[in-house]
Amino acid sequence: MAWDVEGTKRKIIDAATREFTERGPDGTTMERIAKLAGVNKERVYNYFGSKPELFEFVLREKLAVLAETIPVDSFTPDGIGTYAGQLFDYNSEHPELVRLVLWEALSFTSVVPEEQLRRDYYAQKVGSLGGAQAAGTLAGSLPPDHLNFLLLALAGYWSVVPQVARMMTGDSNPTELERRRSSVVEAARRLVVMQEPLATGHP
Repeated sequence: MAWDVEGTKRKIIDAATREFTERGPDGTTMERIAKLAGVNKERVYNYFGSKPELFEFVLREKLAVLAETIPVDSFTPDGIGTYAGQLFDYNSEHPELVRLVLWEALSFTSVVPEEQLRRDYYAQKVGSLGGAQAAGTLAGSLPPDHLNFLLLALAGYWSVVPQVARMMTGDSNPTELERRRSSVVEAARRLVVMQEPLATGHP
């Protein structure tokens, strides 16, 4: 019977995602990942190389899914609010991504895997935000690079420290999740909405 290479790789990736999310790259081993995947340790090395390379693959896959799933469809205040809400939904349903990024921050003290590629991706988003600001579609009160970072923080920090969110706002039941989402959408919209000019004189 032919060996299911792609199926085996998927098992390894899923096992590595679980281990890296829970323990970080420094807290787990290739042996643990192989055992969880139900494969020989040598097969993990053969398919993915070293543990840092496997961690890089897992994070790259998660980031690619996010980029493909949640693009910014409209660089308007309502469009930015919608984008932030969708990011919040994704992070609520897939908290492993923000946790992997946190583990990356703890494990790499300088350049991270594929940093230039990710810089280029972020630069495209920043360029689009800056273009919308220059066109007057979005408020230009914040630098576009800071705005991009703040949108990610607004939508992601709930999943970064869920225990703090629970202590401040209560359990993450459907009603509370919707309340949080509404706040994220409104906050994102307010970051970019053009302010009405102050009225001068009297009618």
